[in-house]
Amino acid sequence: MNPQFILKGSVVYSTDKDHIKSIEQGYVVCDKGICRGVFQQIPEQYRDFPLLDFGNQLILPGMTDLHVHAPQYTYRGLGMDLELLQWLSTYTFPEEARYQDMSYAKEAYSYFTQDLKRSYTTRAVIFGTIHNEATIELMDQLEATGLVTYVGRVNMDRNGGENYEEASWEASLQDTKEWLQAVKNRYQNTKPILTPRFIPTCSDSLMKGLGELMQEKGLRLQSHLSENLDEIAWVRELVPASDCYANAYEIFGTLGNKEFPVVMAHCVYSDEREMEILKRYGVFVAHCPSSNVNVCSGLAPVKKQLEYGLRVGIGTDVAGGSSINMLAAMLTAIQVSKMYNRVIDRECPPLTFEEVFYLATLGGGAYFGKVGSFQEGYEFDALVIDDSKIKSTRSLTPRERAERMVYMNEECMITKKYVRGVEI
Repeated sequence: MNPQFILKGSVVYSTDKDHIKSIEQGYVVCDKGICRGVFQQIPEQYRDFPLLDFGNQLILPGMTDLHVHAPQYTYRGLGMDLELLQWLSTYTFPEEARYQDMSYAKEAYSYFTQDLKRSYTTRAVIFGTIHNEATIELMDQLEATGLVTYVGRVNMDRNGGENYEEASWEASLQDTKEWLQAVKNRYQNTKPILTPRFIPTCSDSLMKGLGELMQEKGLRLQSHLSENLDEIAWVRELVPASDCYANAYEIFGTLGNKEFPVVMAHCVYSDEREMEILKRYGVFVAHCPSSNVNVCSGLAPVKKQLEYGLRVGIGTDVAGGSSINMLAAMLTAIQVSKMYNRVIDRECPPLTFEEVFYLATLGGGAYFGKVGSFQEGYEFDALVIDDSKIKSTRSLTPRERAERMVYMNEECMITKKYVRGVEI
């Protein structure tokens, strides 16, 4: 498909982490799935393109969810009185074990994929389970949505509890290779990503094997890093040669490079040593504020990570996070950063709206290339949002309306959604 059209409305988009551009009654040009820019008047060369006039509705770039667990969607909002490790053993591992049953997997994944299709998310990086067949089912369903995603078959050969451990590290690697072969050239929008759950559930041999596979096949990888203090202490025991959690991944050769970047979720307790490692390898940090609060992990120093030059986006992290609503995740990110300033470091200011809008669009979108903005040459992912239910006597700029939308997201509605110029 080679979609060519123009959207008209109140346009809001990031150009970098500190700046938002907005145009009232602006024109956004899509030319064969690529954005040609935002204009006050339609340029002559595009005057023959079909025009879709949305009046005063907001037009925003699509949003990227850098970290979400598809099999956890069915029990979101449960067990939020537990900390991470207890929550995993009580809820997560027993639930994910059920995806061995394909009838269960098909039904459960249909709830996730259809709700994701209707959400603010246009691109996502997603965890599956340890089951090949169920992970392929998830990928098939996601492909049908038109969204662009990376999907991982989870690796874990230890500490998974009853019914949720792979037989051995050799079996885990072999099943991963078979899964990769089965999905090779199968999809247009859905790509595989290596997915060791985290070091506590992956033996040294499995981690080393995944690092070698990553290098051999030119694959990307996703995992968890420095989410919880008990988890960090556990990794210190399991990998005594490491001087920090990120260094443990580095020892196993699983931090990738800037061409094939890794996503590490959370990084709540990443100090300067850890940030230096993440920056050197070009790792993307998936900030998951809702989850970090719900399962008592902590307050992540996102402002410091941005100032350090790390690549950062937002993850909803369902079911640690209770919703796949990216606007709700943006709101929590702002609120958590305020608490970080008040409780942990008064010298570290809270996130600005400009920064959190960037995280949800351009910051996370960069994992997929030129994605998450309406600058010329970016892939055309767009949301048209009706915020007319939010009444006001004030005259607001499009940027102010976008900020208000985040705080009052339940009163907004998606009118249209496009990925690579194709309506979803």
